[in-house]
Amino acid sequence: MVNFATFDLNLLRVLDCLLREGSTIRAGQKLGLSQSAVSGALGRLRQALDDPLFVRQGNRLVATERAARMAEPLQAELERLQALLSPEAPFRPDTATGAFKIAGSDFFAEMLMPELGARLGREAPGVTVQLVDLVPSDYLASIDQRGADLALLPERPVPDWMVSAPAFTSSFVVISRSGNPALADLAEGATIPIDRFCALSHVLFSPEGRLSGMGDAALARVGRSRRIAITVPLFSAVCRVVSESDLVALVPRQLAERVRASHRLEIRLPPVEIAPAQMIGVWHRRTDRSPFAAWMRNLVFDLLSRI
Repeated sequence: MVNFATFDLNLLRVLDCLLREGSTIRAGQKLGLSQSAVSGALGRLRQALDDPLFVRQGNRLVATERAARMAEPLQAELERLQALLSPEAPFRPDTATGAFKIAGSDFFAEMLMPELGARLGREAPGVTVQLVDLVPSDYLASIDQRGADLALLPERPVPDWMVSAPAFTSSFVVISRSGNPALADLAEGATIPIDRFCALSHVLFSPEGRLSGMGDAALARVGRSRRIAITVPLFSAVCRVVSESDLVALVPRQLAERVRASHRLEIRLPPVEIAPAQMIGVWHRRTDRSPFAAWMRNLVFDLLSRI
Protein backbone atom coordinates (compact mmCIF):
# COMPACT_ATOMS: atom_id res chain seq x y z
CA MET A 1 0.00 0.00 0.00
CA VAL A 2 1.26 3.47 -0.91
CA ASN A 3 2.13 5.66 2.07
CA PHE A 4 0.34 8.78 0.88
CA ALA A 5 1.88 10.93 3.62
CA THR A 6 5.36 10.43 2.14
CA PHE A 7 4.44 9.94 -1.51
CA ASP A 8 5.88 12.58 -3.87
CA LEU A 9 2.84 13.90 -5.75
CA ASN A 10 5.12 15.30 -8.48
CA LEU A 11 5.59 11.71 -9.61
CA LEU A 12 1.97 11.67 -10.75
CA ARG A 13 2.72 14.36 -13.34
CA VAL A 14 5.55 12.18 -14.65
CA LEU A 15 3.29 9.12 -14.80
CA ASP A 16 0.57 11.05 -16.64
CA CYS A 17 3.10 12.34 -19.19
CA LEU A 18 4.58 8.87 -19.73
CA LEU A 19 1.10 7.47 -20.31
CA ARG A 20 0.46 10.18 -22.91
CA GLU A 21 3.86 10.07 -24.66
CA GLY A 22 5.04 6.44 -24.26
CA SER A 23 8.64 7.66 -24.14
CA THR A 24 10.99 8.92 -21.43
CA ILE A 25 12.63 11.25 -23.96
CA ARG A 26 9.38 12.92 -25.08
CA ALA A 27 8.02 13.00 -21.50
CA GLY A 28 11.20 14.76 -20.39
CA GLN A 29 10.81 17.32 -23.17
CA LYS A 30 7.21 18.01 -22.14
CA LEU A 31 8.07 18.32 -18.45
CA GLY A 32 11.36 20.17 -18.86
CA LEU A 33 13.31 17.27 -17.32
CA SER A 34 16.24 15.22 -18.51
CA GLN A 35 15.70 11.62 -19.68
CA SER A 36 17.62 10.38 -16.66
CA ALA A 37 15.37 12.37 -14.30
CA VAL A 38 12.27 10.86 -15.92
CA SER A 39 13.77 7.37 -15.70
CA GLY A 40 14.58 7.97 -12.03
CA ALA A 41 11.02 9.11 -11.35
CA LEU A 42 9.70 6.01 -13.13
CA GLY A 43 11.85 3.86 -10.91
CA ARG A 44 10.39 5.50 -7.78
CA LEU A 45 6.88 5.06 -9.14
CA ARG A 46 7.47 1.36 -9.77
CA GLN A 47 8.71 0.91 -6.23
CA ALA A 48 5.89 2.92 -4.65
CA LEU A 49 3.12 1.21 -6.66
CA ASP A 50 4.72 -2.23 -6.73
CA ASP A 51 4.11 -2.56 -10.46
CA PRO A 52 6.41 -2.23 -13.50
CA LEU A 53 3.87 0.25 -14.99
CA PHE A 54 5.51 0.14 -18.45
CA VAL A 55 7.07 -2.55 -20.58
CA ARG A 56 9.51 -1.55 -23.31
CA GLN A 57 8.42 -2.61 -26.80
CA GLY A 58 10.96 -1.45 -29.35
CA ASN A 59 11.33 2.31 -29.04
CA ARG A 60 8.23 2.87 -26.98
CA LEU A 61 6.87 2.12 -23.54
CA VAL A 62 3.64 0.11 -23.30
CA ALA A 63 1.55 0.58 -20.16
CA THR A 64 0.79 -2.41 -17.96
CA GLU A 65 -2.82 -3.19 -17.20
CA ARG A 66 -2.62 -1.32 -13.90
CA ALA A 67 -1.04 1.73 -15.47
CA ALA A 68 -3.59 1.70 -18.30
CA ARG A 69 -6.45 1.62 -15.76
CA MET A 70 -4.95 4.66 -14.03
CA ALA A 71 -4.59 6.77 -17.18
CA GLU A 72 -8.05 8.31 -17.45
CA PRO A 73 -8.78 8.92 -13.74
CA LEU A 74 -5.24 10.26 -13.22
CA GLN A 75 -5.68 12.74 -16.05
CA ALA A 76 -9.03 13.83 -14.62
CA GLU A 77 -7.59 14.35 -11.13
CA LEU A 78 -4.65 16.37 -12.40
CA GLU A 79 -6.99 18.57 -14.44
CA ARG A 80 -9.18 19.04 -11.36
CA LEU A 81 -6.16 20.07 -9.29
CA GLN A 82 -5.02 22.47 -12.01
CA ALA A 83 -8.46 24.09 -12.03
CA LEU A 84 -8.41 24.27 -8.24
CA LEU A 85 -5.06 26.05 -8.21
CA SER A 86 -5.73 28.34 -11.18
CA PRO A 87 -6.65 32.00 -10.62
CA GLU A 88 -10.33 32.54 -9.98
CA ALA A 89 -12.43 33.85 -12.81
CA PRO A 90 -13.17 37.60 -12.64
CA PHE A 91 -16.07 38.30 -10.27
CA ARG A 92 -19.31 39.12 -12.06
CA PRO A 93 -21.92 40.76 -9.81
CA ASP A 94 -24.72 40.27 -12.34
CA THR A 95 -24.41 36.47 -12.17
CA ALA A 96 -23.25 36.16 -8.54
CA THR A 97 -25.27 34.26 -5.97
CA GLY A 98 -24.76 33.84 -2.25
CA ALA A 99 -25.30 35.60 1.05
CA PHE A 100 -23.33 38.36 2.79
CA LYS A 101 -23.90 38.93 6.51
CA ILE A 102 -23.34 42.37 8.04
CA ALA A 103 -23.23 42.85 11.81
CA GLY A 104 -24.19 46.33 12.95
CA SER A 105 -26.66 48.41 14.92
CA ASP A 106 -30.05 49.34 13.53
CA PHE A 107 -28.47 52.66 12.51
CA PHE A 108 -27.44 50.77 9.38
CA ALA A 109 -30.96 49.48 8.80
CA GLU A 110 -31.92 53.12 8.29
CA MET A 111 -28.76 54.58 6.80
CA LEU A 112 -27.34 51.73 4.68
CA MET A 113 -29.84 49.03 3.81
CA PRO A 114 -32.27 51.03 1.61
CA GLU A 115 -29.46 52.22 -0.68
CA LEU A 116 -27.72 48.83 -0.54
CA GLY A 117 -30.93 47.07 -1.53
CA ALA A 118 -31.39 49.38 -4.48
CA ARG A 119 -27.80 48.92 -5.69
CA LEU A 120 -27.94 45.14 -5.38
CA GLY A 121 -31.23 45.05 -7.26
CA ARG A 122 -29.54 46.79 -10.17
CA GLU A 123 -26.08 45.23 -10.04
CA ALA A 124 -26.23 41.88 -8.20
CA PRO A 125 -29.83 40.64 -8.03
CA GLY A 126 -28.80 37.12 -7.00
CA VAL A 127 -27.07 38.25 -3.80
CA THR A 128 -28.75 38.17 -0.38
CA VAL A 129 -27.65 40.50 2.43
CA GLN A 130 -28.39 39.84 6.10
CA LEU A 131 -28.11 42.62 8.69
CA VAL A 132 -27.79 41.16 12.18
CA ASP A 133 -27.56 42.87 15.56
CA LEU A 134 -24.12 43.76 16.85
CA VAL A 135 -23.14 44.35 20.45
CA PRO A 136 -19.96 46.44 20.06
CA SER A 137 -18.25 44.82 23.05
CA ASP A 138 -18.89 41.39 21.53
CA TYR A 139 -18.06 42.07 17.89
CA LEU A 140 -15.42 39.31 17.83
CA ALA A 141 -18.13 36.71 18.40
CA SER A 142 -20.20 38.15 15.56
CA ILE A 143 -17.39 37.38 13.13
CA ASP A 144 -15.73 34.32 14.66
CA GLN A 145 -18.77 32.42 15.94
CA ARG A 146 -21.80 33.82 14.14
CA GLY A 147 -20.23 34.06 10.70
CA ALA A 148 -20.61 37.77 9.95
CA ASP A 149 -18.71 38.77 6.81
CA LEU A 150 -18.41 42.39 7.93
CA ALA A 151 -18.91 44.13 11.28
CA LEU A 152 -19.55 47.88 11.47
CA LEU A 153 -18.63 49.45 14.80
CA PRO A 154 -16.83 52.36 16.51
CA GLU A 155 -13.07 52.44 15.97
CA ARG A 156 -10.97 50.23 18.24
CA PRO A 157 -7.93 47.95 18.03
CA VAL A 158 -8.58 44.60 16.35
CA PRO A 159 -6.69 41.29 16.70
CA ASP A 160 -4.18 40.13 14.11
CA TRP A 161 -6.62 37.70 12.50
CA MET A 162 -8.90 40.58 11.51
CA VAL A 163 -8.65 43.40 8.99
CA SER A 164 -10.19 46.84 9.54
CA ALA A 165 -10.80 49.90 7.39
CA PRO A 166 -12.42 53.30 8.07
CA ALA A 167 -16.06 53.52 7.02
CA PHE A 168 -17.29 57.02 7.94
CA THR A 169 -17.25 59.61 10.72
CA SER A 170 -20.21 61.11 12.51
CA SER A 171 -20.67 64.10 14.76
CA PHE A 172 -23.42 64.19 17.39
CA VAL A 173 -26.46 66.38 17.79
CA VAL A 174 -29.30 66.64 20.29
CA ILE A 175 -32.76 65.63 19.17
CA SER A 176 -36.02 66.60 20.84
CA ARG A 177 -39.66 66.44 19.86
CA SER A 178 -41.09 69.42 18.07
CA GLY A 179 -42.71 71.60 20.73
CA ASN A 180 -40.68 70.28 23.68
CA PRO A 181 -41.38 73.06 26.25
CA ALA A 182 -37.89 72.85 27.79
CA LEU A 183 -36.36 74.00 24.49
CA ALA A 184 -39.14 76.12 23.00
CA ASP A 185 -37.14 79.35 23.33
CA LEU A 186 -34.11 77.96 21.49
CA ALA A 187 -33.98 78.06 17.72
CA GLU A 188 -33.21 74.88 15.84
CA GLY A 189 -29.51 74.53 15.28
CA ALA A 190 -28.69 76.55 18.42
CA THR A 191 -26.38 75.30 21.15
CA ILE A 192 -28.18 74.18 24.30
CA PRO A 193 -26.81 75.89 27.44
CA ILE A 194 -24.96 73.40 29.60
CA ASP A 195 -27.11 73.92 32.70
CA ARG A 196 -30.27 73.22 30.73
CA PHE A 197 -28.69 70.27 28.92
CA CYS A 198 -27.72 68.66 32.23
CA ALA A 199 -31.16 69.32 33.72
CA LEU A 200 -32.96 67.51 30.91
CA SER A 201 -33.71 63.77 31.04
CA HIS A 202 -31.97 61.77 28.33
CA VAL A 203 -32.45 58.60 26.31
CA LEU A 204 -29.23 56.64 25.71
CA PHE A 205 -28.57 54.14 22.95
CA SER A 206 -26.83 51.20 24.62
CA PRO A 207 -27.11 47.59 23.44
CA GLU A 208 -25.44 46.51 26.70
CA GLY A 209 -27.68 48.64 28.95
CA ARG A 210 -24.87 50.91 30.10
CA LEU A 211 -25.74 54.21 31.76
CA SER A 212 -23.04 56.33 30.15
CA GLY A 213 -21.71 57.02 26.69
CA MET A 214 -19.51 59.41 24.72
CA GLY A 215 -21.60 62.40 25.79
CA ASP A 216 -21.12 61.57 29.46
CA ALA A 217 -17.35 61.34 29.02
CA ALA A 218 -17.37 64.79 27.40
CA LEU A 219 -19.43 66.24 30.26
CA ALA A 220 -17.17 64.64 32.86
CA ARG A 221 -14.18 66.46 31.38
CA VAL A 222 -15.79 69.76 32.36
CA GLY A 223 -17.04 68.48 35.71
CA ARG A 224 -20.68 68.01 34.74
CA SER A 225 -23.11 65.12 34.33
CA ARG A 226 -26.58 64.44 32.95
CA ARG A 227 -29.49 62.20 33.95
CA ILE A 228 -30.06 59.08 31.87
CA ALA A 229 -33.74 58.26 32.19
CA ILE A 230 -33.96 55.40 29.68
CA THR A 231 -31.54 53.16 27.79
CA VAL A 232 -32.62 51.25 24.70
CA PRO A 233 -30.69 48.89 22.40
CA LEU A 234 -31.98 50.40 19.15
CA PHE A 235 -31.53 53.81 17.54
CA SER A 236 -35.05 53.53 16.18
CA ALA A 237 -36.31 53.23 19.76
CA VAL A 238 -34.28 56.28 20.80
CA CYS A 239 -35.98 58.34 18.10
CA ARG A 240 -39.42 56.95 18.94
CA VAL A 241 -39.08 57.66 22.66
CA VAL A 242 -37.89 61.22 22.02
CA SER A 243 -40.69 61.86 19.53
CA GLU A 244 -43.35 60.90 22.09
CA SER A 245 -41.92 62.45 25.28
CA ASP A 246 -40.01 65.41 26.66
CA LEU A 247 -36.79 63.40 26.80
CA VAL A 248 -33.86 64.30 24.56
CA ALA A 249 -31.01 62.26 23.10
CA LEU A 250 -27.57 62.57 21.59
CA VAL A 251 -27.50 60.74 18.25
CA PRO A 252 -25.34 60.73 15.10
CA ARG A 253 -26.09 63.77 12.96
CA GLN A 254 -26.74 61.68 9.83
CA LEU A 255 -29.46 59.70 11.57
CA ALA A 256 -31.07 62.82 13.05
CA GLU A 257 -31.28 64.47 9.66
CA ARG A 258 -32.65 61.32 8.04
CA VAL A 259 -35.56 60.85 10.50
CA ARG A 260 -36.31 64.39 11.67
CA ALA A 261 -39.30 64.86 9.36
CA SER A 262 -40.87 61.43 9.84
CA HIS A 263 -40.55 61.64 13.65
CA ARG A 264 -41.22 65.41 13.89
CA LEU A 265 -37.92 66.08 15.63
CA GLU A 266 -35.87 69.21 16.17
CA ILE A 267 -32.07 69.27 16.07
CA ARG A 268 -29.78 71.36 18.27
CA LEU A 269 -26.14 71.27 19.30
CA PRO A 270 -24.73 69.90 22.56
CA PRO A 271 -23.02 72.35 24.94
CA VAL A 272 -19.69 70.49 25.05
CA GLU A 273 -17.40 69.30 22.31
CA ILE A 274 -17.91 65.61 21.55
CA ALA A 275 -15.28 64.11 19.30
CA PRO A 276 -16.82 62.71 16.09
CA ALA A 277 -17.10 58.93 16.12
CA GLN A 278 -14.94 57.10 13.60
CA MET A 279 -16.79 54.02 12.42
CA ILE A 280 -14.84 51.13 10.94
CA GLY A 281 -15.55 47.95 9.05
CA VAL A 282 -13.94 44.77 10.37
CA TRP A 283 -13.65 41.37 8.71
CA HIS A 284 -11.82 38.05 9.03
CA ARG A 285 -8.53 37.68 7.14
CA ARG A 286 -9.78 34.43 5.62
CA THR A 287 -12.09 36.43 3.35
CA ASP A 288 -9.69 39.31 2.71
CA ARG A 289 -8.98 38.20 -0.87
CA SER A 290 -12.36 36.67 -1.69
CA PRO A 291 -13.60 38.40 -4.87
CA PHE A 292 -17.24 38.22 -3.71
CA ALA A 293 -16.55 39.48 -0.18
CA ALA A 294 -14.23 42.22 -1.44
CA TRP A 295 -16.82 43.45 -3.94
CA MET A 296 -19.50 43.54 -1.22
CA ARG A 297 -17.22 45.36 1.21
CA ASN A 298 -16.32 47.95 -1.42
CA LEU A 299 -20.00 48.50 -2.17
CA VAL A 300 -20.84 48.95 1.53
CA PHE A 301 -17.93 51.35 2.10
CA ASP A 302 -18.87 53.34 -1.00
CA LEU A 303 -22.43 53.80 0.26
CA LEU A 304 -21.33 54.65 3.80
CA SER A 305 -18.85 57.25 2.53
CA ARG A 306 -21.80 59.18 1.11
CA ILE A 307 -23.74 59.56 4.36
